[in-house]
Amino acid sequence: MRISPRLSLNNGVLIDQLGYGLYKVPSSDAAGLVAMALGSGYRHFDTAAMYGNETGLARGISSQLGTQPGNGGSGELFPAPAREDIFVTTKVWNDHHGYDATLRAFDTSMVNLGLDYVDMYLIHWPCPRRGLFAETYRAMETLYQEGKVRAIGVSNFQPAHLDRLLKTAEVTPAVNQIELHPWLQQQELRKIHDDLGIRTEAWSPLGRGHVLADPVVQACAAEHGRTPAQVVLRWHIQLGNIAIPKASSEARIRENLDVFGFELSARDMDALAGLDRGQRTGSHPDNVN
Repeated sequence: MRISPRLSLNNGVLIDQLGYGLYKVPSSDAAGLVAMALGSGYRHFDTAAMYGNETGLARGISSQLGTQPGNGGSGELFPAPAREDIFVTTKVWNDHHGYDATLRAFDTSMVNLGLDYVDMYLIHWPCPRRGLFAETYRAMETLYQEGKVRAIGVSNFQPAHLDRLLKTAEVTPAVNQIELHPWLQQQELRKIHDDLGIRTEAWSPLGRGHVLADPVVQACAAEHGRTPAQVVLRWHIQLGNIAIPKASSEARIRENLDVFGFELSARDMDALAGLDRGQRTGSHPDNVN
C-alpha cells in the first residue's frame, strides 16, 4: 500500500509525488528519521553527496528492509518495504563536474548508499561559468545506459541551461528539481518542462517555512481545518509538482504526508497563484559556480 500517488517519468519509471527531503539533516539523525518515514508510508527519499547523509539514509533503509511487519518501531503504520518499493535520488556536487569526475562521484555515492542501483541521479547545480554540465550529463547518460541508474535529470537548471544541455543530450532529463513554492512559482520554467516532458520537482516546497505565515495560506488552512504546510503541499500536488519537504519530528513527518484526504478549490488555487513574488530563499542558479 502506498499513500502518495506516483507519477510517470518520461522513460516510464514511476516516482512518488510526495517524498522526504534530507537537506540539512545530520547523518547521525538521518537513519532514525528515514526509518520513521518508511514506517509512516514514505517511499521516496531525496539526498545528495553535498548533504553528507547518504550513509545515514542507507542505514535507515537497511534497518527496515527484510524486517517483518511490526519491527519498525512503535510509530510504524506500514509494513517494511522491499528495495524495489523505494525511490532514492542523489546528486553529483559542483566540485565533481566533468565526465570522469562524475563517474568517480557516483561510485562514492553508491558505496555510501550501499545500493545496487540508484533510482535517479541529478546534476545538483549547473555551475554555468564552469561550462562542464554537458560533459557531466554525458557521464550520467553512460550510467543510465549501463543500468546503474533508472533515471537521470538535473536540478536548478534555468531555461538557458536546459537549452544548452539539450543541444548535446541524448536522453531528455526526467526531472528538473528547482526551488518552488507560492512565493516563487517559476511559471515560465514549469511551462518549458511541460513542453519538453520534464517533471517539475520542488525543493524548499514550503519556502523554508516563510510562506506558512502568509495570511492567504493561513486563511486557506483555517477554512479546510488543515495546517498551512498541508495547504502548500496540497497546492503542489494539484499543480502536478513532485515535492520533497524536510521534517525532523514524527508529527511533522506524518503531517506532511497527510495531504490526500482533502482538495483545494479553484478559488483556493487562484488565491495561492496570486502570491507569486519571485522571491527566492536560496541562491540564483547563475550565481552558483
